[in-house]
Amino acid sequence: MSLTVKNISVVYNPINQNNTFTSGDSISGQVILDVAKDTQMQSLSVKIKGKAEVCWSERHGKTTVVYSDKEKYYSVERFFVREDKTHGNDHEMLKDPSGQPYSAVVAPGRHVYPFAFQLPQQHFPPTFKGSVGKVVYSLETKLSRSMRISSKAKAEFHYVPSPVVSNPELMVPQHGTKDKQMKLFTSGSVSMNIKTEKMGYYLGEGLKVLTEVQNNSSRAIKPKYRLYEKHSFFANGKRKLNTRDVLKEEGEPIEPNSKKTVTKVLPIPPNFTISILNCRILKVEYRLVVYLDVPYAFDPEIKFPVVILPLQSLSGANSAPNSDFGIWNQPAGGNVYPNPPPMPPSAPPLNAVGQPGQFGAPGYYGPPLNQFPAPGYPGPPGQFGPSFSHQSDSSAPPSYQEYQLHPQLPDHPEKA
Repeated sequence: MSLTVKNISVVYNPINQNNTFTSGDSISGQVILDVAKDTQMQSLSVKIKGKAEVCWSERHGKTTVVYSDKEKYYSVERFFVREDKTHGNDHEMLKDPSGQPYSAVVAPGRHVYPFAFQLPQQHFPPTFKGSVGKVVYSLETKLSRSMRISSKAKAEFHYVPSPVVSNPELMVPQHGTKDKQMKLFTSGSVSMNIKTEKMGYYLGEGLKVLTEVQNNSSRAIKPKYRLYEKHSFFANGKRKLNTRDVLKEEGEPIEPNSKKTVTKVLPIPPNFTISILNCRILKVEYRLVVYLDVPYAFDPEIKFPVVILPLQSLSGANSAPNSDFGIWNQPAGGNVYPNPPPMPPSAPPLNAVGQPGQFGAPGYYGPPLNQFPAPGYPGPPGQFGPSFSHQSDSSAPPSYQEYQLHPQLPDHPEKA
């Protein structure tokens, strides 16, 4: 920061207690500029953008290979001041409350430039930070002056997709059976019949599992439940996989030569990372494993996909009736409106990057805040701890459309 520009920052106004934004919300804020003397600006802008990116390195003999990729969702920039307008248009310029252009020369002191963007109605992957990948939504401001290095500032905000579920397969019950003949130290056989109410669960819900066990073996067995999380990152034809157990429960022992039905409800805490299945370069998935703990024998198990959905209360406070991506002005000098005025008819449409519908998320939605299930797990929120296993292979992930239509597709090879 130069001696002339004492400070530049961009701030936004929360619209709910969770400090999250979702599709259709208006996000308002201010660019704040403090200067020590009269300052001539070439341009002053504010930008809103969303993107996902992954990056990691691997050693192959004596060679280190870096794998990286990016996926851009949108990037829209507006100017308070812009001297060179040959490559711009009227939609990119913001005006003061009187409808006049902002002055390119500012006097010493603090200057406040209010703004607001309206988020599109499309469903993008939510804010996420993992070991080698992230999804980030941010507001950025940039001040350019002649013969000076540009001054910049950035503020990230949390985006969470709407909890509306349009894929009926998420609400269909799941069912699996398993029979096993015991050998060696345990004789007889065991069988289990597992049912779950559905595949998709909102944060805070209970995952109900109905387990019917026929124990015809010579030993008591115990049903156990494990929910694990899969983070997959894709770049340059390679895949990096991180897995982690996030829930473990067990039921009462089932005595030899008996049959028992056990109902278990696994809590889905509100701070779980929600599923991400609509991003090309990273995924967050869950699997429920129900298995029988058989002494001195290989444990029979059944695995189900689980989709964690956003909290139903995370709907936007200022939802919009269309998919425009607009901006509106507020009086300079301070207080921003608690609720933005209606969008002007001339609000330009969002220039989203990618194929039509690629980020539409017609049923599956991904993780909100970069938080992980809590106490007892190493590492800060959103980071993998040393308990993760790491794998990498070249297999390509199933497409978003394939997963949507065929949620029971086989997993990628894994050790979890």
